[in-house]
Amino acid sequence: MPHLFDWIAAARPKTLGAAIAPVVVGCALAAKISGHFDWWLAFCTLGSCGALQIATNFFNDALDSIKGADTQARIGPRRITASGVASPKAVKLAAWLMLAVATLLAVPLFEARGLPILFIGIPSLYFCFGYTGGPVPLAYRGLGELFVILFFGFVAVTGTAFVQTGEWYVAAVVAGFQIGCLSTVLIAINNLRDVAEDGQTGKKTLAVRLGVGFARAEIVLLLAAAHAAGVYWFQQGWPRAFTLPLITLPIGFFVAWRVIAEPPGRGHNRLLAMSGGQLLLFAVLISWGIVKSADVMR
Repeated sequence: MPHLFDWIAAARPKTLGAAIAPVVVGCALAAKISGHFDWWLAFCTLGSCGALQIATNFFNDALDSIKGADTQARIGPRRITASGVASPKAVKLAAWLMLAVATLLAVPLFEARGLPILFIGIPSLYFCFGYTGGPVPLAYRGLGELFVILFFGFVAVTGTAFVQTGEWYVAAVVAGFQIGCLSTVLIAINNLRDVAEDGQTGKKTLAVRLGVGFARAEIVLLLAAAHAAGVYWFQQGWPRAFTLPLITLPIGFFVAWRVIAEPPGRGHNRLLAMSGGQLLLFAVLISWGIVKSADVMR
């Protein structure tokens, strides 16, 4: 019988920054541009995104075990299904319950903004399962990174800003790219760490398909791209949104150095935690920079 701490571990707290960061940034951007902020809609957006992330993690835990992708040779954190702590049925039920929570919290968003929320929400609900399951499981086809940058980057940031204001912003697309890149670093490190096991079990991640060298370069380029895109803010007259996130560069440099220097293994668990922290700190700093920059973009 799994305990509370087993379920908390299965929710993968180190990855939850990927759900929190885009909502924080989207809300800050919307509040700055529109001068309006709705706490209730922000709470529902954050709760729904968090529930979607946890559901994705639960499905991944259960389905990877069923497919044999998680084995006793696993070097990442323990999975409650593969370790026998919980049955696949129980973990999948928990995932469906989290999807129900996400749907309920999305109701106020639909009431406020209408059909666009359905166009965002329905694919998001499906891909929580479709990331690991369904006829074309994204994680098994080398499409995991694309999923993360799209849904936890572009869709989450632009969607959050739209929920707050009813408008779509180019600035939200740029911020979505930045947050999406740093969120994708998490899955890229995870896939690099597990490249040997995934190769043996038929999980064709990009690291498996294109090799360790590609996976290392991917992580470095994602880290660089997240900061390079910040030049947009400088050009638009919001320089603090570019300069403040540079505070996180030492973390990125360390992660990039260790990714290149270390062979894939348990040491990447620490890099995963550091990257999750960098993502959250980056989101806070860019949000602060947006709020404290000039009132009007050029």
